[in-house]
Amino acid sequence: MQNKQLVLSYQIFELSELSQSDCELLTRAREVAKNAYAPYSHFKVGAAVLLENSEIVVGCNQENAAYPSGLCAERIALFSAYAQFPMIPVDTIAITAIGNKSVIEEPISPCGSCRQVITEFESISKRPIRILMQGEKGAIMCIDGASTMLPFMFAEDVLKRYTKE
Repeated sequence: MQNKQLVLSYQIFELSELSQSDCELLTRAREVAKNAYAPYSHFKVGAAVLLENSEIVVGCNQENAAYPSGLCAERIALFSAYAQFPMIPVDTIAITAIGNKSVIEEPISPCGSCRQVITEFESISKRPIRILMQGEKGAIMCIDGASTMLPFMFAEDVLKRYTKE
């Protein structure tokens, strides 16, 4: 038997320590979260994607009574960015959430499906995507790349090794 260990590296910032660009991205994510359609969870999530060409594309979660039919803010923002600006690399994605019961003061991370999609976009652009996460207020967590958050991800290289072209 082998015993191995994974180490996750991330940074914690206060809002005053962020660049103007990162502050704007978080503000855009917070603003779009207000537009979320979340009548079931009452957990509104907003995401803002900064592209290499300086365009910002936003998305908010959209729920559905048939639960699997809804979609997360992160995937909506990323898919919209790719639809509008195909092949333009994503630089940063900012994620935030609004609760209806109390103020969220901890960073909100993407779900597993969103992490997988972010890694796909990293694969397309062949570079990591910075991920900024914040609740409604409080500290901001920054991770350099979704592969850090999803170390055993299912990736294109696996498909290529085991399937015909």
